[in-house]
Amino acid sequence: MGRWRALTMIGAVGLVACGSPSAGSGQLSNADPMNMTNAPAVGTALTCTNGKTRVYYIAADEVAWDYAPSGKNLITGQPFDDVANVFVQAGPDRVGHVYMKSLYREYTDATFTHLKPRPAKWQHLGMLGPVIQAEVGDTIKVVFKNNTRFPVSIHPHGVFYTKAGEGAPYADGTTGADKADDAVATGNSFIYVWKVPERAGPGPMDGSSTMWMYHSHVDETGDTNAGLMGPMIITKCGMAKPDGSPIDVDRELVVDFNVVDENSSLWLETNRTALANPPAADDEEFIESNKMHSMNGYVYGNLPGLTMKKGERVRWYVMAMGTEFDVHTPHWHGNTVLVGGMREDVVSVLPAQMLTADMVPDDVGTWLFHCHVNDHILAGMMSTYTVTP
Repeated sequence: MGRWRALTMIGAVGLVACGSPSAGSGQLSNADPMNMTNAPAVGTALTCTNGKTRVYYIAADEVAWDYAPSGKNLITGQPFDDVANVFVQAGPDRVGHVYMKSLYREYTDATFTHLKPRPAKWQHLGMLGPVIQAEVGDTIKVVFKNNTRFPVSIHPHGVFYTKAGEGAPYADGTTGADKADDAVATGNSFIYVWKVPERAGPGPMDGSSTMWMYHSHVDETGDTNAGLMGPMIITKCGMAKPDGSPIDVDRELVVDFNVVDENSSLWLETNRTALANPPAADDEEFIESNKMHSMNGYVYGNLPGLTMKKGERVRWYVMAMGTEFDVHTPHWHGNTVLVGGMREDVVSVLPAQMLTADMVPDDVGTWLFHCHVNDHILAGMMSTYTVTP
């Protein structure tokens, strides 16, 4: 028990108020496993008073999504085999690997006429929505437009929101304006405003940033299987670059492990009835074919952009969504990570769970990164990451 009391006391030393730093310096969490030399020196506490308002223009759009754009298994370098073709082969009675979906996409302004180009560092996000980044003390303002045919919303995890910004309809005793956020109708817009207090930021055992997610919560099962999910990264007060990302991290990567159940998607009937010979919706083989064992919406090694340099301070944000078969054990070949001070090369995530893993890669090469659940391996929940000299 003495060790845990000591850790608790160490973690309590750096408590700070919320906002942008106005004076002094703060303390990292109880460990500095990444040798983070850019952190403020230990001494006086940070006083945070002047947080920014960070504005994002995000729409829910209708998109034809390709889970395997290369058309082959990039792990083996070969055409899809019979096992893979259960999921990816199109036919008169099978969708294949291209599905209609609803995805969050970022725009340049409130006219929602021009998509904001996704930076190269975030190309690996795939079907996930844009990264929302903020620092403790900030306010997040999301100008949201629903361009899909279904009512949808944005519900955030972790940050502070009122009933007028929760993005989830249920019998909570609210009326009027407090219900406008619950479900945004087709063609309509809504502005979500969320605060970022200290309790939304990294905890005592975390590094300089932590991850939350956001997703639609009107028909939560249908919405998330349709693709309406995205990451949110919150950086500790005084540890953020101007864009909100942590100053002591060179490379950030976000990966969602998810058996996307297209049978439960809002788009099931659209995808099914577009087939030349539509099977019954309860056909067991059809149901199995629609379970896409994906990483950021890609299967069989088709996830691009997981790249880094040897010696960089890399922070992985790992999440999962889904149902009872979404018990995932992400495994990195070639290098190890630190999670809460523990050295690992395999971690565990359950649906809607998130974790942060720090890596300083020392082994150059292209390495497997995959879920270690056997059934998920066979069904394509595999990718690679590359470390260059």
